[in-house]
Amino acid sequence: MRTLARLSVSLMLLSSSVFLPAQQSVKTWPDEDATRIVHAVQKNLRSLNHFAVFDWITLGIKGKTIVLRGYASRPILKDEAGAAAKKVEGVQSVDNQIEVLPLSPNDDRIRVAVYNRIYTNPALSRYSGNQGSMARALGPGIVVMAGGITNNPPLGYHAIHIIVKNGNVTLFGTVLSDGDSEIAGIMANGAPGAFSVNNQIVAEQPAHE
Repeated sequence: MRTLARLSVSLMLLSSSVFLPAQQSVKTWPDEDATRIVHAVQKNLRSLNHFAVFDWITLGIKGKTIVLRGYASRPILKDEAGAAAKKVEGVQSVDNQIEVLPLSPNDDRIRVAVYNRIYTNPALSRYSGNQGSMARALGPGIVVMAGGITNNPPLGYHAIHIIVKNGNVTLFGTVLSDGDSEIAGIMANGAPGAFSVNNQIVAEQPAHE
């Protein structure tokens, strides 16, 4: 239980803004400044109001430029992420490569289906602060019609992020074990309407070969 508690804290920090470790192709900041800048950008990304379970953002650096990649289910998130990175002292420019996903009622239906299948699974419900279905995540009295979940996503801690584009699903995030990652992939594959599933979930404790 202590291991899960420690991992949960780590996952909460990561899934608040979701990023990958910064990559430097041209080192123009001293190490101390680079570390400060990356941490500051990460902190700003964690505070984004519109980041949710259907989004994924990665962070890198190139020279004195912050490079943002990933997927945003709403255009406003891309704009917010770029502005958040630009606020950090020392950042010369921001290369915002975040892809805004197309608006699609069919993709929204798949988002709901994958979310419910993953987060109602007994082995995976612990990876959400809501620990349950979409209805539980959104709270009592809120009804989301097909095609509306992009504008009203479940907020809060989600270790597994669900990206849907033109019926194709990609899963990102970090879980405790390879077994949990495999279960998430199986659950997503069983979602009605999903054409394909690309499971990019990382296991904190991968199985030994």
